[in-house]
Amino acid sequence: MADPILLQAGIVGVQFGERVKVVQPANIYGCTIGDDCFVGPFVEIQKSVSIGKRCRIQSHAFICELVTIGDDCFIGHGVMFINDLFAKGGPARGDTTLWRSTRIGSKVSIGSNATILPVDICDGVVIGAGAVVTKPIT
Repeated sequence: MADPILLQAGIVGVQFGERVKVVQPANIYGCTIGDDCFVGPFVEIQKSVSIGKRCRIQSHAFICELVTIGDDCFIGHGVMFINDLFAKGGPARGDTTLWRSTRIGSKVSIGSNATILPVDICDGVVIGAGAVVTKPIT
């Protein structure tokens, strides 16, 4: 048997605001996280993501590229953001021209294990646990 190639999870190239708390292990890279935010364990936040002030990102959340989150938001345990809509009948396989963006307003709460496809969600929305959001909420 061959040895696997091990890729290190960690925190690289992140612009943190003041008083941000991150519980490790976490995989966070190339993003911006605003003042007074909390990021729980086992979270992945990918490059070019922008998270506003006073947000709470709970454990096991996955925030992919092209996501913008406003201020005072709550992202529950296991929430998944998706940027690939399988526009050509399957995964984009790295073709970022097929990816789409997601914009979350301020004071939005997203319940545990919700899945958010590329949509715009206005301020003050509450999304229930386990929801699958496929259309904009305005």
